Amino acid sequence: MPTPPEESQLQNGALHEGAHPELEVDPEAVPEPTPALEVASADTVNADSETEGAEPNRSTEIHSGESDSPPQAEEPVHPQLKKDEGSRTFTMRELLNELKTDENEANDPYSQQSTPQHNAEQDIAAMELIDSVTGVDEEGRSRQRILTYAARRYASAIARNPGDYDALYNWALVLQESADNVSPDSTSPSKDALLEEACKKYEEATRLCPTLHDAFYNWAIANSDRAKMRGRTKEAEEFWKQATKNYEKAVRLNWNTPQALNNWGLALQELSVIVPVREKQMIVKTAISKFRAAIKLQFDFHRAIYNLGTVLYGFAEDTLRAGGSTTKEVSPNELYSQSAMYIAAAHALKPGYSVYSSALRLVRSMLPLPYLKVGYLTAPPVGSVAAPHGDWKRSQFILNHESLQQLSTDDEKLLSPVPSNRSGDMVSTNVKVSIPSIVSVTTSADLTLPPGPALNIDTIRGPVFLIADSWETLDGWLDAIRLVYTIYARGKSDVLAGIITG
Repeated sequence: MPTPPEESQLQNGALHEGAHPELEVDPEAVPEPTPALEVASADTVNADSETEGAEPNRSTEIHSGESDSPPQAEEPVHPQLKKDEGSRTFTMRELLNELKTDENEANDPYSQQSTPQHNAEQDIAAMELIDSVTGVDEEGRSRQRILTYAARRYASAIARNPGDYDALYNWALVLQESADNVSPDSTSPSKDALLEEACKKYEEATRLCPTLHDAFYNWAIANSDRAKMRGRTKEAEEFWKQATKNYEKAVRLNWNTPQALNNWGLALQELSVIVPVREKQMIVKTAISKFRAAIKLQFDFHRAIYNLGTVLYGFAEDTLRAGGSTTKEVSPNELYSQSAMYIAAAHALKPGYSVYSSALRLVRSMLPLPYLKVGYLTAPPVGSVAAPHGDWKRSQFILNHESLQQLSTDDEKLLSPVPSNRSGDMVSTNVKVSIPSIVSVTTSADLTLPPGPALNIDTIRGPVFLIADSWETLDGWLDAIRLVYTIYARGKSDVLAGIITG
């Protein structure tokens, strides 16, 4: 069996045209003519597995813009970011060492249900498909022999009791794993045929047990794989839609699964490049919300952090092509800057990962160097949290690897819209929050604060309250401060410092 994957995931990372030079990209890794920014994927595993482990043992790149259809008339304003498929590993409960006994089957209330719809001929066809897989090398052949043995055990269990949803679920996993074991030049069986049979088993298992969230999770991955084989076609669109529905069911059944949220965002991101333009923006915004939700559950989930950067980069491209802002608050330049912030954070958390390093070279100049984030917040007078609302002032704040600082009026004049790489000496600051002093960063519903989305930074010296311009702006500040603190807590502040000041 394979080693645990790097991530706990059933998985798949402006300025005016010409303002940024294109980066050198390995021609074998990126389709011509436009280099692509990779998206960090999730591994196909049990949705409850742990997140940190060994490096991925295999990766398969899928490039944005890849399609069998003719090229689009409009090219991206900037090079696109490549998608990182990550490693793919299945977790099959009861494989060989925990197979069901007849006694357990008899005592299971679900397995006692009658299932007249179960198709024995389909089971025979599925077994024939598995028997015909040989594997690409000796290791693959050895693994396939184990999978074939397991499939026969599950087939026998289902023959005795068609209501055994666990056997159906595990057989689906065997089919899905066997599909991954098919030789690229094999004509029989096809990977798609195995995945199709796996989807049928997942469907039947979830019909018998509607709370089997792992089955919905892995079913979504199978649908995603089938969609990828079909390019940007109507058929692929339907598979992506089915994948998003299954991720949604998995998350509803088990909400504390950042890897499922990450994959849900990836499926939406893929769907957004196929659907009509009028539907695209809403799907992209939904993908952004799923990546952000994954990060809120796990602040150091670098794949979701990176993927949020890539979807924002694509959103910036679309916005700039459309001739300006598609929202009331966010400009293309701001979207590019946000994208760069998340990619920089992912690189700081995982500096050895080449996908993040390549992407960072592309977007680093889009950061407000020598800072990670620059923007406006409304702050109270220093030392007067309970000051009258009229005394609160909207001013510019800067965030780097060391602190969040409020600039005085004189300092703001020194700070250009896009600061240079040279750190100027700040004459004075009002609010200053040292990153090591932070205890928590949350939204606040304190009714004594001025109206607007409120940010509460709890520190070892007491709380600091700030008001953002909008809820979308608040989300950006929450993420930025949490990410910088997480990078500090993981001992990677020097990497972030090198990114923004080097």
